[in-house]
Amino acid sequence: MAGTSEPAANTRRRTSMVSNPDENTPLLLVPETTGLESNSDLKPNGTSTEPSAAPDGHANGTGAEAQEEEGEERPMPYRQILLLCYTAMTEPIAYFAIFPFMPEMIFRTGVPQSSVGFWTGIIESLFSLVQMVLMIFYGRAADRFGRKPVLIFSLGGMSVFTALFGMSQTLWQMILCRCLAGCFAGSVVTVRTMISENCTKQSQAKAFSWYMFTRNLGIFIGPLIGGGLANPTEQFPKVFPPGSFFETYRYALSTYATGAVCLSATLTSLFGLKETLDKTADSGAKAKSQLSTTEVLKSPGVPMVLSIFGYVMLLGLGYTAVNPVFLYTDVELGGWGFSDQQIAGVLAIAGASQSLWMLLAFPFLQKRLGTGNLLRVCAVAWGLMFAGYPILNEVLRHGSETAFWAVWPPFLVIGSGVAMAY
Repeated sequence: MAGTSEPAANTRRRTSMVSNPDENTPLLLVPETTGLESNSDLKPNGTSTEPSAAPDGHANGTGAEAQEEEGEERPMPYRQILLLCYTAMTEPIAYFAIFPFMPEMIFRTGVPQSSVGFWTGIIESLFSLVQMVLMIFYGRAADRFGRKPVLIFSLGGMSVFTALFGMSQTLWQMILCRCLAGCFAGSVVTVRTMISENCTKQSQAKAFSWYMFTRNLGIFIGPLIGGGLANPTEQFPKVFPPGSFFETYRYALSTYATGAVCLSATLTSLFGLKETLDKTADSGAKAKSQLSTTEVLKSPGVPMVLSIFGYVMLLGLGYTAVNPVFLYTDVELGGWGFSDQQIAGVLAIAGASQSLWMLLAFPFLQKRLGTGNLLRVCAVAWGLMFAGYPILNEVLRHGSETAFWAVWPPFLVIGSGVAMAY
């Protein structure tokens, strides 16, 4: 009786933890501890109908494997996790690299400056829109064909169309390249899955903290590549003389470099990563243990969490899209009048600041304030962040450039703390 009552008690505790979360509930819960797994595998007395099932859901697990999972923690495969983190970094690099020069690139096609913001928002958002639509497809493909093939396919396509974007000469060419790059940007789903499958319950939190740090690092690196290599004939005339290929295609060097980073991740994934999909598992047993999308959405707390996350991402991505346009727009029209290189510097500072907030401040503040209170603080900070930009424009309009340059760097560093809401 003791052997059958203990699993039932564990199940009740797991369900209770999700049904009644408190302010200190860990944010990185793994599937085994969320209580969202189906109970169809359990008999009424709490025992499993799959006596040899491993804790990770594979029905072919042995008793020794189960004991290893529940007993001592196996070492985290650092090489695999680091390769996956490097792969994860390429998606924000590809996404953010065009932000410093995007407004100028659109303006050079003949679009009035008053319409640059509209077209910038359209082109930048298409990447995320197409990526979102195809997320489920990539997840299902990874379950059917394997994680590694889908990941390599995704990275390879993103490498090509990210590189080609810099050769666009019209709005429609930009839109096409950006949409095609988004079509292949499904690596984020596969990478998260592979990190989870490479780790135990004990090491997942550590691995995913690395994952988030490297993604924020990508936000830092992307604008540096994009802004630092744009207009090379003007920045580096001795290396790229006037009249060369890169004078006609001013932004090709930036996107070629970005595509090369994505290509390097493709190669490291091809030769370094191991497949994590267990194709020997009984598909019938796995199907029984999986919930449908409707059942997941009806789970306690899930709709509220998704609503909050959607709201936060709307603010975050909206700010991300508008920010370069605001920085590029002339002071007389309400912006800051920054150059491509200055925009790259601002975005890089923001990315680095977000990484430091997540790495150093977030663990302490989340533990001290609780998740709910921290979200409330970030909600207030968002309003102050948005209000600060037009206020600083007024400072520039009044000719107080010294005050402007003294205020905006700390304003940006402190304001980047809103990333903790993600």
